[in-house]
Amino acid sequence: MSGQGGDRLAHTSSRGVFVTMGGFGGKTLIQVASTVVLARMLTPADFGLVAMITAIVGVADLVRDFGLTGAIIQAKQLSERMWMSVMWLSVALGIGLTAIIAVSAPLIAMLYGEERLIPLTLAIAPILLINGLSMPMQARVQRDLKFGTLANIDVVSMLCGVVLGIGAAAMGWGVWSLVVMSGAGQLYRLIALWVASRPRFGRPYISREVVPLVSTGGSIFGVQLLNYAAKNADNVIIGQQMGPAALGQYSRAYALYLLPMQQLNGTLGRVALPVLSKLQDDGDRYRRYIRGALMIIGYLTIPVYAVAAAVSSPLIAILLGPGWEQAATLFSLLAIAGIAQSIGSVLGWLYITLGRAHRQLVYYLVTRPMVIGGYFLGIWWAGVEGLALVYGLLTLVLLVPGFYYATVGTFVRVGDIIRPIVRPVILAPLCFGAAFGVERLTDGLPTIVQLLLGAAAGVVPLFVCLAIPAYRRDLAAIVGFVKQVRKPAAAKASNDPKAETKAETEFEAAVDTSVETVGETTGITDSRKADS
Repeated sequence: MSGQGGDRLAHTSSRGVFVTMGGFGGKTLIQVASTVVLARMLTPADFGLVAMITAIVGVADLVRDFGLTGAIIQAKQLSERMWMSVMWLSVALGIGLTAIIAVSAPLIAMLYGEERLIPLTLAIAPILLINGLSMPMQARVQRDLKFGTLANIDVVSMLCGVVLGIGAAAMGWGVWSLVVMSGAGQLYRLIALWVASRPRFGRPYISREVVPLVSTGGSIFGVQLLNYAAKNADNVIIGQQMGPAALGQYSRAYALYLLPMQQLNGTLGRVALPVLSKLQDDGDRYRRYIRGALMIIGYLTIPVYAVAAAVSSPLIAILLGPGWEQAATLFSLLAIAGIAQSIGSVLGWLYITLGRAHRQLVYYLVTRPMVIGGYFLGIWWAGVEGLALVYGLLTLVLLVPGFYYATVGTFVRVGDIIRPIVRPVILAPLCFGAAFGVERLTDGLPTIVQLLLGAAAGVVPLFVCLAIPAYRRDLAAIVGFVKQVRKPAAAKASNDPKAETKAETEFEAAVDTSVETVGETTGITDSRKADS
């Protein structure tokens, strides 16, 4: 892909990142606000009860999707007849799985030994049908690169759910306010996606044309199911062995640790999948996109997790209030997994957009059971804290074989993965040490002062490292990406095709220069040749 078409894609993707980031930023602020408010209105057991159900219902939701979202985005062409078939298939899966979960409510209650889960499960089950209706419409909007539309829907749907959920909690609904929050948000999302995509269902019919999508989706589904099991078996194990109160502490810590990852990785992922799918036949630009994304992920998530882990005690005290002290410890331990998963999110991009969904399934069949086994080992060793620590360390170690298996035999090289993140990784212990030291020295001061001073100290190493030329080049590369958002638009207004390519060239050259210097300063070399 080259010329003005490629330039428009670069501009669309870079602007899409910032538009989507704005949406995720709005969602993050709303989610933090809802957590602060509801943590003071509800008990840890209330959150634990809902987490028990969602760990099970989430599996059904993956079956309902069956990997079709990823398959739709990856597909090069989709006829209108195929779209209608996908919509009817998704609706049928939603109806069937809603019924199965509703019938299984007594079994779910029996698993945890909690009779209160029966009515809660019956109330949550219809969300599967709502999601079945929403999935094809969201995939179409995302495939059409309408990132602003999706960002608006994300923010307003979450705001709708949170407002109604807090209102229900204020009226004394307890755990049911969490059900209201989830259901109201998903219902608004369905209505908004319907308006945005104007779907045509036609008569009920599922064409054989969807078989290739189902085949690709099946492998993606297998990966998602294994990944979901690895990320949610902890909830089932903690809830079954330690009860809803312990699970409530863990689930709130887990939700907060996900926020930085959702903000950046969720943003980049939504944009990256359709963009990288369009670059499958342009290896050089594909690799440049991967390097740039990893550099941004490295600098904007790794130091954040390091600092947040160091100041977890005052941070959780401010966000959740009294009674959540265990969540602070768990948050610090989960930060290890946060760093690993932020970088590892690119694995999914590689497998899907390089057409290696079947290969990813094989890899996950081996590694996800290892993660689940780690949960049992961790909780046996040191309870909930042991589980969180083993999970983080194991996730970090599995990055190495994961990236190798994803890229071997492709035009993506080992250096494309390692070099962009070396310098952010070096910063992590420096940021943690500075923040942790100041947090300890200020013990006894007001909590908000302790948090602000600790966080400020954690940022100092970032500025100190700018005295090193390699770090300044990294900053220039990220700034070049920001410039790319506006410059193509200005070029278009002036009808100057040469000017339209300038911003893209600046960003790609800055990334290439910055990444190449890592090999010189750290001794890392790319000894494996790409097999195109």
